[in-house]
Amino acid sequence: MGRAVRRRIAAMLVCLVVMVAVMFSVASLFVWIRDRIAGAAAASGEDVVGAGNGTVSVDADGNVVDEDGNIVGVLSGSVGLSPEEVEAQVSDARQQAATEVLEGIRTRLNDGDSVLEALRPLYPNDMIVYSGGQYHIVPIDYSLKQHGFQDANLQILETGEYQYLQDGQVASHKGIDVSEFQGDIDWSLVAQDGVEFAFIRAAYRGYGTGKLVEDAKFDANVQGAQAAGIKVGAYIYSQAITEEEVVEEANLVLEKVAPYNLECPIVFDVEKVTGGEGRMNALSVEERTRLTQVFCQAIEAAGHRPMLYYNTEMGIMMLELAALEGYDKWFAAYREDFYYPYAYQIWQYSQSGRVQGIQTEVDLNISFEPLWQ
Repeated sequence: MGRAVRRRIAAMLVCLVVMVAVMFSVASLFVWIRDRIAGAAAASGEDVVGAGNGTVSVDADGNVVDEDGNIVGVLSGSVGLSPEEVEAQVSDARQQAATEVLEGIRTRLNDGDSVLEALRPLYPNDMIVYSGGQYHIVPIDYSLKQHGFQDANLQILETGEYQYLQDGQVASHKGIDVSEFQGDIDWSLVAQDGVEFAFIRAAYRGYGTGKLVEDAKFDANVQGAQAAGIKVGAYIYSQAITEEEVVEEANLVLEKVAPYNLECPIVFDVEKVTGGEGRMNALSVEERTRLTQVFCQAIEAAGHRPMLYYNTEMGIMMLELAALEGYDKWFAAYREDFYYPYAYQIWQYSQSGRVQGIQTEVDLNISFEPLWQ
């Protein structure tokens, strides 16, 4: 990375931190005013009706007024002060709030957090996503289904394996997803390692050529997994850009799975290609969503259970989730918490796991319900 590039990145981070500090100084000021109101009430022995609720502001006389113009209190120590002195108090509070926010960000960065990790706690009702070379702050859509998972129930073993607990008991199911890149797999050893389900790639479309290619290990993997008692689903990595192409993908997957009784869903893997010019990258949100719907409808019409696979950027920036609410979700994020709020049934939490019977690294997943019921 060149020196000029490093300078531009550093400048961008500085601007971002300053912007966040200014925005959150306003919120911190409100908290400061609320605390001062409470202090004034305690000193006078009187209740301050409405203090701390709704929107408040400070008038020229130092009175704290609510959104209807009613006086709900005074700034502690502001009685008898001139408007200039009151403004000086407010200015000092703003400066203190900005300093505290900046120091919090500095601490997180010094502790090794990324810029995103440092910013995310400051926006509890938004999602912060890095996409297209910039940060996006997107309000959480509370009309969509939320998953309700709790960080406190997530258990991470010394091996790096994730488990989700309910009432102190493991409630999640261990799974993997594989393709021909995993080579020859000893599925009996995989089962002995506690793997309950596996998604096996049926085919993929080249992100540059657009050529549709069958996975060379699909049949061997399905047969081996089912013989070992592992529940099986299938997926296709799509780079379709027309309805004709996505129908072609659906038909190929249906042809590949026809000889088998799959217990788990058939998955449409919709991803943005990073570090390259993926042919699906240029689609609009509406086009990408429509192609996803076409695939799922074709799978559903054939009597199978469709599912979508995507990551945070895709879910927040590149798909209309409201139009896809009726389909199960398989979500990929390599984190140690449930930052992403929307409902999903499977979590791919690692792309570098190790499982007995597989010589390469493998994607690790947990499902929060038995997908085969």
